[in-house]
Amino acid sequence: MKVTRFLAGAAGLALMGVGVSLLIDVRDLSGVLVWLGGAVVLHDALIAPLVLLVGVLLVRGGLRGPVRGALVVAGALTVVALPVLLRPGPRANSSVLPLDYLRNWLVALVAVAMVTVLSMAVRRFARGRRSPS
Repeated sequence: MKVTRFLAGAAGLALMGVGVSLLIDVRDLSGVLVWLGGAVVLHDALIAPLVLLVGVLLVRGGLRGPVRGALVVAGALTVVALPVLLRPGPRANSSVLPLDYLRNWLVALVAVAMVTVLSMAVRRFARGRRSPS
């Protein structure tokens, strides 16, 4: 467990270093600061409360964790996909966004749902096997 935490922390630090190195090339940081501030507000004011509320309303018992995790991942995927989902239409350069982002976003959400359902099924199966009959 400690090795996993160490590796996750090291990976996080490495990615933060990449982010900082990319910020060095930015001449005007005001747009970055607005984006970061908006991301914090969006998360704290909308995404986190909705995830917690839906988790409480939809799921009872020990399966709340996987559902909340799936909602967090789905929310993150949606936030990342929003710019291209909200600006559909023709582009001057067809190679800029050549993929079908709506379809791919939906496929990613279905994959998250399937992994969540599988995780919940495995948990229930494991609990059933542990319970004395």
